[in-house]
This record gives sequence, structure tokens and C-alpha cells, in this order.
Amino acid sequence: MTARAIMIQGTGSNVGKSMIVAGLARAFVRRGLSVAPFKPQNMSNNAAVTPEGGEIGRAQALQARAAMRPPHTDMNPVLLKPESETGAQVIVQGKRRGTQAAGSFMRDKTGLLEAALESFHRLAADVDLVLIEGAGSPAETNLRKNDIANMGFACAAEVPVVLVGDIHRGGVIAQIVGTHTVLESQDLARIKGFAVNRFRGDRSLFDAGRDDIAARTGWPSMGVIPWFWDAWKLPAEDMMDIASRPGGGCKIVVPQLERMANFDDLDPLAAEPNVTVDIVPAGRALPGNADLVLIPGSKSTIGDLTYLRAQGWDIDILAHHRRGGHVIGLCGGYQMLGQTIDDPEGVDGRPGKVAGLGLLDVHTVMAGQKRVTLTDAVTRDGNLPVSGYEIHMGRTSGVDCDRAWLRIDGRLEGAVSPDGRVRGSYLHGVFSSDAFRASVLSELGHESVAGYDDGVEATLDALADHLEDCMDLDSLLALAEPVKGTAET
Repeated sequence: MTARAIMIQGTGSNVGKSMIVAGLARAFVRRGLSVAPFKPQNMSNNAAVTPEGGEIGRAQALQARAAMRPPHTDMNPVLLKPESETGAQVIVQGKRRGTQAAGSFMRDKTGLLEAALESFHRLAADVDLVLIEGAGSPAETNLRKNDIANMGFACAAEVPVVLVGDIHRGGVIAQIVGTHTVLESQDLARIKGFAVNRFRGDRSLFDAGRDDIAARTGWPSMGVIPWFWDAWKLPAEDMMDIASRPGGGCKIVVPQLERMANFDDLDPLAAEPNVTVDIVPAGRALPGNADLVLIPGSKSTIGDLTYLRAQGWDIDILAHHRRGGHVIGLCGGYQMLGQTIDDPEGVDGRPGKVAGLGLLDVHTVMAGQKRVTLTDAVTRDGNLPVSGYEIHMGRTSGVDCDRAWLRIDGRLEGAVSPDGRVRGSYLHGVFSSDAFRASVLSELGHESVAGYDDGVEATLDALADHLEDCMDLDSLLALAEPVKGTAET
């Protein structure tokens, strides 16, 4: 079997590439093809855990689900997880390689293209079609020399490209034609078509614009894609995509941390019609009428705790608790709820020890190996199953851990305050378990009426229908070319 491949690149970040690849994956699987998603390089703090215990971008995990395949580290061989304005943790084929400053990373990507090609060829050995997603824009000419995310990979792997522009931002003709103008000839030769995403209104009104792009570039149109209104029902990867979700009377307030990570924890709650998720940005106080304050995960716990205090949110959280409100912290948020966070080796940033919010009688030491694993748990009484994943450094212990929230293979996990209104856990994804989510909402006096996984599957099918409707998928599939080369052994 010889796999074919095609790459979806965008005129910029957040133009909808991830969503299009997910929709294409589901559409082509429904046509009887075996499909694998692939993104050579991604940057996101919203990572997913694979069955083999590695990390990939959340978007590739969703795309794997759309393709009806288990997620694998080969689907995103290079993952950058920003830890500061100028540095990021580098994950290669699922495992942490270390932390690099942005300038150092741009100058030295030794072995990364080779790792990406190795993973790509391994995937291609087992499927009919590999759908590749680019990152950012290929028109960033200052980044082209060492690029492995867009045209650098497309040229090395000799794969065809379809370029996607976002009309919702305005200037889509300039986006696409401008990209054509600045690319070098070898990169231009890789582009075989274009598409326009996020159109609102009567698509025929853009016929002349579409034809003008085709005339100026010589590329055929693969379609003008209308706005997909149910996109919010799918797990978001980019912090730019997260937004408050108005719903019913149960109000869950989330402080938007600067290095917020694994915020897919919010998606099952936002999908509940009886729940309003209010994500509070910097400069705004946490509302006083919350049923629950949820402190999410963080890529830099001590840094984000400092950020939280700078906004005055610590005062708001303590006041919320004094009024009888509930507080939940997940992973980094759990660590923040304790008495102290000690980072003697600086694994989370600068070495040091800081006071936590003091709502749980626990202490965290940031040391030891990073724990990355899919996890099945039960509530402490054993009545409710919970599925999730762990992706953290640090160990937490203390009196409140004796009132653990969950039990994993016989060991206690998390902590609960004596009054039961403050809880923390290292387990992400807990709210995806319908019965568990229903029990938490019931404690807040509200009813769960959603089936989360069923809703995601239905939305992926609707997205595939959407793309079948507005794109020329036969022509797009015809553009895909046989994969050249083989995996290293």
C-alpha cells in the first residue's frame, strides 16, 4: 500500500487549519480511506497524552479521533510548550528534550526535521492518506531558512500544499495573493490550490473575489467554506480560541491565567446547557455570584500564581470561599490552592519557594520526573468511574490529601478541604466523564443534561458534512501525491 499525502497550510495562525484537517479526516474516513493526521511542529500548552505516554498537541488528538485512530506521538513529533515570553519546553516524539530560548531554537533545530520526517514516514506506512497541517504562515520569510513547520517540511517531504485564508479577518485576497508574491519558486511549486475559510452570508457574493485569487495565483479554488457555528463544541487548542460560554444558571468562573494549560478541562462544562462558563481576562475582578471558581492548569505554576495575585484574583477567590462558594484546582491550579510551592531546582522557572492560596492543607515540591500518562480513576467512595490524563511535574502531600478526591489503582489522588468545598487533583479531563461531571454539578445544585463524547462525535460528523458541502473534496484528494521515501528502521 502506498500512502498519499497533502498538506493544509494557512496564511496565518488561527485561520482554521486544525478544524479543516479534522473535518477532512472524518470525511475521508467515511469514504472508506484509512487516514492519519500529522503536524511536524506545533506550539501549544494544551497538550494531549497518547497511549504510549507521550505528549502531542490537542488538535492532533482531536484529528486522530476524527480519523478514528488512537493518537500517537508520530502525529506531532515536535511540540513547543511556551514557559515564558522567550522560552519554551521542547517535546520531541512525545518526550521532553529540554527548554530552549526562542532565539536558540530558531538558530539550532538539529535533528528536528529528521525526527519529523521519520515520524511522517512511519505514519504513512500504515494508512491510505496522511493529512498534514502547517503552523502559522509560510509567508514569514525571516523564518524560512530553518523552517520545519511549513514549506521547509513540504519541500523536504515533497508533498503538495493547499493554502487556506481567513476571510473573517478581512483582506483574504491580500492574504493569499501576498503569500504567492513573497514565496520563493521552490515553495510556490508545492502549492496546488487554495481555499477561503469562515465566510458569512451568501457565498456567491465572493465568486468574483475567488476568481480574482485564482487568476492572480494560477491556483484552483478548493472551495469557500462558510462559518462552522458548532466549532465551539470541539476541544480548542489555542488560547485564542477559548471564550466564555453563556448558558444556564450554574455559573463557573475561570481566571484566565497567562500560561494557562490543558484548558480542554473546560469544554465538557461549556457543553452543558445549564452551565455558564465565565473566563475572566486580566484586569477584571472575578464575579461575586459564582457557584464554582475553577483554577485551571498552568505551564508555569509559580509564575501564574504571581500573575493571579497581580490581578487581585487571590482576594476574590478567598472572598468567594468565605461566602460559601466552591473552588476546584486542576494540576497547576491544585498546586496553587496549597500552603506552599517549593521549586528548589527551578524546574518551573526560577528556584524558590512561595506561599500558595492556603485553601488546602497541602505542600508541593516541584521535583522528580515528569509524569505523562492516561489514567483511569474512581471517586474515593468507588461509585463513579473517571477517565483522564496526568501531565505534570511536582509532588503534593499534606493533611488534606488524606481526604483524597479520587483513587487511582489503590492510591489516593488529590485533596479535599475539611468542609468539602475546596478540591484539587492532578488529573486532567475529569469532567469528560458524564456521571462524574453530573455529580459535581449536582453538588452545586444543578443538573447535567449533556453526553460529552457523543456530542463531540456528532460535531465531527457535522463538520465533515459541512466540508463535503462546500469544498471540492474529490479534487482535493486528487491533488494528494504518493509519499516518497520510507521510514528509518
